[in-house]
This record gives sequence, structure tokens and C-alpha cells, in this order.
Amino acid sequence: MNALIKRGLGPVSQKIDKLNYNQGKMAIKSLLEMKSTNLTDYEFCVFSQFGEDGIIQKLISDIDIQHKRFIEFGVENFSESNCRYLMMNNNWSGFVIDGSESNINELMNAEYFWKYDLQACASFITKENINTLLDKSGFDGSLGLLSIDIDGNDYWMLSELNEKWKPEILILEYNAVFGATRNITVPYDAGFIRSNAHYSNLYFGASLGALTKLAKKKGYSFIGTNSAGNNAFYVRDDVLQKTTIPEVTVEQGFTDSKFRESRDANGKLTFFRGSDRNKIIKKMVVINVDTGKEELL
Repeated sequence: MNALIKRGLGPVSQKIDKLNYNQGKMAIKSLLEMKSTNLTDYEFCVFSQFGEDGIIQKLISDIDIQHKRFIEFGVENFSESNCRYLMMNNNWSGFVIDGSESNINELMNAEYFWKYDLQACASFITKENINTLLDKSGFDGSLGLLSIDIDGNDYWMLSELNEKWKPEILILEYNAVFGATRNITVPYDAGFIRSNAHYSNLYFGASLGALTKLAKKKGYSFIGTNSAGNNAFYVRDDVLQKTTIPEVTVEQGFTDSKFRESRDANGKLTFFRGSDRNKIIKKMVVINVDTGKEELL
């Protein structure tokens, strides 16, 4: 029965996708006429969770991208992702990774999988295998965009990334609940699963400050976040110098998240907001990336 329902909904879903795709085309024309330096002014979403589709379109219009290839971690089935619209609208080649084999199987059965130059890999990403997995892309390390969103070891994945991988644009998920002033991340755990680490689903990833410090060390400038407060955008230093895109500080660019995804021990949404979220995970252990030592939230 479920298979029949899916087959029946398939054509409907494809038509909705095409409508959204065309609406995105219209949005691009009007948004790119603006002269704002605020990334959030360019937001729109076609296939991204929030406004990342619009921000990416703005960035690739301002940057003379040399290698129209992307890699994205943590895409689930890719139906909602940072790079799907980039692939379809701008005909970029891509390589995506997700820890769920069923998600990747679903992706590979989608209409857009054969229509575009997209490769997919089902694997749980760790420090130990990340560079081996990326080599499966067949890309030589020259990328237009890399997006990391794995709800856990994001800081450690960026830290372990081989120097040959030099995307022009970098998108990193940050945990706004960790605040704007501390440079912290969850300790590395190869088997980290967000919902298992703490029932609230609020203990994961790294602060914006920690990610920005590491990105700067790797040669990237922070240029802002999305308005939802979960994705940060960076441009490689040598690339940024050829544009008028301004670099911003963590204090200037930090956006607190407003979405309310906290849960109780039974998995039920509790809708905590603001500082109430911090109280739930107050005594959880984090690593201060400045000192390398453990601290409590």
C-alpha cells in the first residue's frame, strides 16, 4: 500500500518541484537587482530548509566561480538541501553523503538523479573516513562549494579535512544555543547521534565562534549567516579579495535561532525558546577550542 501511495504521489511531487523551481527563477531576477550587503536580504527557499537557496545564488553571482562542483554532507534524501537548487538551476556537478542507506536509495530513485551530474554515497562520516569518502567523488579538490551539516561532529570534520579540498564557498551549520561569545564544540565521538547525545536534541555541533576561528585558520573569511540562525557562510580569502563582499566579525554576524525544536525525554516537542534552551543542557560537556580543555555549558 505504501509503495502504491508513493508511486501515485510521485508525479504530483514532480509538478510541485517544477513550480517551485520556476518561482525561484523569478525570485533571482528581482533579488539580484538589490545592492544590500546583508546576506539575509537575498534569502529565498526552493529546496533549502530556510533561505540558503537565495544566498547561494547571490554569492555565485558575485564570485567568478572557477569549479562548478559541490559536495554536501548530511543531505538525507536531498529533497530539502542547500545544493539541490544550485544543481538544477546552474547545472553544477555534485557529490552528496548521508549516513542512511534508505535515504540514498530514495535519492537515487528520484527523477533529478539521472537528469543531473550527481553522485551519492551512503556512509556515516567520521574523522577517520572523511577524506577517503571525499576522494570517491572523483573531484580533484577544487570545489565551488562545500556544505557541512551533520548535526554533531561538524567542527571535527572541518578540522580533519585534507588541505587539498579548497572550496571557494563554505557553508557550516552552527548551534546558536551555544551562544555568540564562546568558542566551543561537542567532544569528538565517532558514533555521535544527536538524539542519543541528549534527549533535548539541543546538544550538538559547535558555536559560530569555534567554527569561524577554525575556518579562518584554513583560509576562509566569515561573511554572515542565514536569518534562521543555523547556517554560516564563508568565502576563501583569496576569492573574497576579488569581490566587494564584506567580511564580518562573529559579533556582527551572529544570528540567534528562533525555531523551537527541543524535546522532552519521551521525544515530544517542548517548544522551549531563548535562554530556556540553555538550561536543559547546562551541565553537558563541551570542548573549549581555544584551550583544548573540557568545560560545562
